Amino acid sequence: MDEEEDTAVGSPQARGYDTGINDRDALLNKRTIRKLDFILLPFLALLFLLNSLDKSNIGNAESAGFTHDAGLSAHDLNTSLAFFFAFFVALQPVGAALGRKYGMARWVPACMSLWGLCTILHIWVKTRWQLICLRIAIASLEAGFYPTTVSYLSLFYTRYEFAVRLGVFYGQTAVAGALGGVLSWAVFSRFPKAPSGPQLPPGETVDVMQASGWKSWEVLFLIEGCTTMLIALVGFFWLPHSADTAWFFTAQERVWAEQRIRLDRESVTSTQKRRASKALQRSASEDEAAFDRPSVSFVDDEGSSAHHRLLDGHMEAGLRRRKMSTASAISVTADAGLTRHDVLSAVLNYKIWHLLLCNILSAIPATAFGVFMPLVIKQLSPSLHLSPAASNLLSAPPFVFGAVVLFLFTIWSDRIHQRLAPILGGLGLLLIGLLMTVMADRSNYILRYISLCILLSGSFIASPLTVAWLTNNTPEPGKRAILLGINGWGNLAGVFSALLFTPADDATGYIRPFIVTLICVAGSFAGFIAFWVLIIRENHWRQGVTARWTEDERQREEVFGDMEVASSSARDSIVPGGRRFGLRRLFGWLGLEEERRGDERLTFRYGL
Repeated sequence: MDEEEDTAVGSPQARGYDTGINDRDALLNKRTIRKLDFILLPFLALLFLLNSLDKSNIGNAESAGFTHDAGLSAHDLNTSLAFFFAFFVALQPVGAALGRKYGMARWVPACMSLWGLCTILHIWVKTRWQLICLRIAIASLEAGFYPTTVSYLSLFYTRYEFAVRLGVFYGQTAVAGALGGVLSWAVFSRFPKAPSGPQLPPGETVDVMQASGWKSWEVLFLIEGCTTMLIALVGFFWLPHSADTAWFFTAQERVWAEQRIRLDRESVTSTQKRRASKALQRSASEDEAAFDRPSVSFVDDEGSSAHHRLLDGHMEAGLRRRKMSTASAISVTADAGLTRHDVLSAVLNYKIWHLLLCNILSAIPATAFGVFMPLVIKQLSPSLHLSPAASNLLSAPPFVFGAVVLFLFTIWSDRIHQRLAPILGGLGLLLIGLLMTVMADRSNYILRYISLCILLSGSFIASPLTVAWLTNNTPEPGKRAILLGINGWGNLAGVFSALLFTPADDATGYIRPFIVTLICVAGSFAGFIAFWVLIIRENHWRQGVTARWTEDERQREEVFGDMEVASSSARDSIVPGGRRFGLRRLFGWLGLEEERRGDERLTFRYGL
C-alpha cells in the first residue's frame, strides 16, 4: 500500500497549510489572523449575541408579567414559542441558501434590521394572534442566520483555527443568557412591576406608573430591539464580501488571506496539492506531446497499453468538462455562490441526517434554558419567593459556566484535531448535571442550583463542534452552507422544549421535563458514538478501494473525482444502498454522476 494513502485529515501531515511557510509568511499569517480575531470575529459574535437576546428575551419579559399585562394567558407564550421554532426550523435551509446566494454581508444585516423592529413591536401586543404573528415574523427573519454566518466565518479561518473561533461565536448563546439576565435585573430594578389588586394601596400603583410611564418588559423590548437595528446598520459597512475585499486588510494581507485558505482546503490529504499539480502538469505535457507522437503506438504489454489509453481518455474528458464552482472561480472566501450540485449533494448526504437527529436530541437543554431559565430559577425552591429581578440575576452564573466550558472544550478540540471526542465529553457533563437536577430534593435549592450550573456547562458544546465537524469535512463552500442550513433543523429542539416546559410543570419544579430531557440527551450520546463508528468504517472502505488503484488512478480521483468503482456505484459511497434501491439512475438523471467533488472523492478521508 502506498504510504501516502495512509494520510488522513486528522493526521500530523494534514493538519494545515502552515507546515511549509517561511518566517516572513509566518509573520504575515499572524498579522492576518490577528486582524480577523480583533475586527471580524468580535463583530460577528456581537451579531449572534443580539440574535440570541432577541430570541430569548420573551422569557425574561414573561418573568416580569408580560402575558398578564398584555391580557394573554401563560399558555399563549408556549404556543407562540412552538410557532416560532416550527417556522425557524422549517426555513433554516431556505435562509442558508438565500444567504449564500445573495451574500452574508448584505443578507444578514437586512434581516437583523427587520427582526429588531419586530422585537420593538412586542410593546403593543394585545392579542394572542398578534404575539404569534410577531414570533413567526422573527423566526422567518432569523432562520438561516446561524448557518449563513458560520459558513461565512469558515471562509476566513483554516480547519484547525476554526473551532476556537466558533466557540467564541457560539458561546454568545451562553453570554446572551447571562447578559439577558443581568440586563433584565437592571431594567426590572429600575422599572419595577406596578402592583395591582384590591388589597394594595392605590396610591403606590399610581406613583410607580407616573414615575416611569413604561412597564419593565416594554423597556426591555425597546432597548434590545433598538440595539439590534443600530448594529445591523453598522453591519452593512463593516462586513466584507470576501477576504480580497476586506477594508481592514492591506493589499498583501488580502492576497495571503485568500492563499492560506486555498492551501488549507487543498491539504485535506498531505499529498493532494502535490499530486494535483503533478497530474495537471503531466496532462499539459501530454497535450503538447500529442502533436509529436504517432497515432498508433506499439508496446510490449498490450493490457498495460489499453489501461493507460483508457486512463488518458478519462483524463482528457475530465479536462474538457471540469468546471469550478461559482464561488471558487472568483474567490475562495467569497460569501456568495451556489450550484445545483451543492444543493443535491448536501440533501443526499446521509451523514447530515444522522447528525441532525443527534443534534435535535442534544440541543433540548440549550434551547429550553435559553428561554425558560428565569422561570426555572424562580421555581428553584418554593421557600425562596424570588422576585423577577432576583430570578433573572441568578440565571446569569449558569450561562457564564456554559460559556467558559465551551471555550475550553473548543481549545481542546483544535489541539487534538478531533470533534467527536469533545462532543461526547460535553454530553457526559450534561448528563451528570441532569441526573443531579432530577435526583436533588426541591428543598435543597443550593444543590439544585449547582446542578443547573453543571448542566449548562455541557449544554453548549455539541452543537458548535458538530458544525465544526461539518465545515472541516466539506471543502465545497456552497454545499457547506446547505449542510449547515439542514443542520439548523436541530432547532426543532426548541419546539420540543416549548412543549416540555409548560406552566403545568411549574408547581413540581419542572421535574418531568428534566427526566424527558435526560432520556433525549442519553439517546444523543449513543447516536454520536454510532456516528464515530460509521465514519471510521467509511474511511476504511475508501482506503480499501483506493488501495487497489495505481498511483495515476489515485491522482485522477483527487483531481477530477471520476474514477470508476468496480464494486459499487460511485455514489453508493455517499448514499449507502444507492445501487440496491435503484438510486443510481436518479443520480444520473440529476446530473450527479459526472464527477465527485470535495468530500465525495474517494481519496478524501473524514476527520473525527
